[in-house]
Amino acid sequence: MELFDNLALGFGVAFTGQNLLYAFIGCLLGTLIGVLPGIGPVATIAMLLPATYALPPVAALIMLAGIYYGAQYGGSTTAILVNLPGESSSVVTVIDGYQMARKGRAGPALAAAGLGSFFAGCVGTLILAAFAAPLTEVAFKFGPAEYFSLMILGLIGAVVLASGSLLKALGMIVLGLLLGMVGTDVNSGVPRFTFDIPELSDGISFVVIAMGVFGYGEIISNLAQGEEKREVFTGNVQGLFPTKEDFKNMVPAVLRGTALGSALGILPGGGALLSAFAAYTIEKKTKLKPGEVPFGQGNIRGVAAPEAANNAGSQTSFIPLLTLGIPPNAVMALMVGAMTIHNIQPGPQVMTSNPELFWGLIASMWIGNAMLIILNLPLIGIWIKLLTVPYRWLFPAIVLFCAVGVYSTNNNTFDIWMVAAFGAIGYTFIKLGLEPAPLLLGFILGPMMEENLRRALLLSRGDWSVFVTRPLSATLLAFAVLLLVIVMLPAVKSKREEAFVED
Repeated sequence: MELFDNLALGFGVAFTGQNLLYAFIGCLLGTLIGVLPGIGPVATIAMLLPATYALPPVAALIMLAGIYYGAQYGGSTTAILVNLPGESSSVVTVIDGYQMARKGRAGPALAAAGLGSFFAGCVGTLILAAFAAPLTEVAFKFGPAEYFSLMILGLIGAVVLASGSLLKALGMIVLGLLLGMVGTDVNSGVPRFTFDIPELSDGISFVVIAMGVFGYGEIISNLAQGEEKREVFTGNVQGLFPTKEDFKNMVPAVLRGTALGSALGILPGGGALLSAFAAYTIEKKTKLKPGEVPFGQGNIRGVAAPEAANNAGSQTSFIPLLTLGIPPNAVMALMVGAMTIHNIQPGPQVMTSNPELFWGLIASMWIGNAMLIILNLPLIGIWIKLLTVPYRWLFPAIVLFCAVGVYSTNNNTFDIWMVAAFGAIGYTFIKLGLEPAPLLLGFILGPMMEENLRRALLLSRGDWSVFVTRPLSATLLAFAVLLLVIVMLPAVKSKREEAFVED
């Protein structure tokens, strides 16, 4: 009964004119960003963080959340029509989605992606609403030792679930932790790792790293590729609705994708990307029905399942953020940045101290999902036109917008040079095959880990055994060790590498 009262409060907040407007802006921007190849939700939210200063906290978070799940929708449009994933979680949608478009079935492919996403988004939000309150109660039992152990588990989870080499992911986490230590030490007031540069005494700005590595890095990477690689689908999108046979095939796939995405979204380092890969792998292993199109040649299940999974994953990844204050992926790390900008401490106290924000954000997700299904299907023609805009016009505008956004944060030209430097670093990461998301998690969690470590040792008078004598802390550390041991097993290691490679 309490859940319904809380949701009533949330819908009361979300249905105000201002919040509906910002939910719509977020969904529209997210879809637009998802459609444009190479600019994901991380880069967009990083670009728009300075713009949220002037907004009320609820409106700002509703808009940023709309961008996140809007980008999951929009990414499928380019994957299907252009053979280019507009967003990283749409990488596997390309495989069957584009083949359907080439066979004149772009309409059913886009409808399957849209309907699957809508259903999964609604289920993911329902899970978030149902589990948020019980998990918040558990979170209140956490002390500094438990939070430190939880963050260790989170970082190890991010390493394990990152695509590519384990060693590279670990290196990125460590680099993120080191960057988080730059600035003035909170306890002693002594500058550290600043190299006598006064501008670094307050630390490196989160917006600078996010915008440089994800925004500028992606732009440089896209400019390094020739325009001939953009194969734009120019056929007519007709017969939008899937057939009865399509529905028979896609409904079980959507249900499987939703269940898998909902579970994986909660895990540290999980979220939309991992959910989409896992869902596609499961569909490939599910036996084909007689007469069904093989995978890789335009099977509708290969579109519906990953799209449902990535949307469910993007919704449930809010659970650890809102209940424990721990971001499970790079986008949630940006949401922590947005909450900090508005002097909101992420964690279990958000629900009790700011219920309007907490439940208003959850209710806005249902409204946002409904807006997206209405937005996406009629605007397909516009998105196709948008994809024909030459890169030479598109990217200078984004670079300028980023520079203005960074400068407006601290009115400091040093930040613009820092973004440029991190842009070059971000491009280097792409060329070396390093995934930058663990770096952002390390950067966000590093200072929080240090603070909880010091606090735990202060309370225990320097006794390190506090981390293993407290049951909850010891359990979390044991899980972290177990996770590392399991992933290092040769059989698991080879399967893990296989999961992120698609033929």
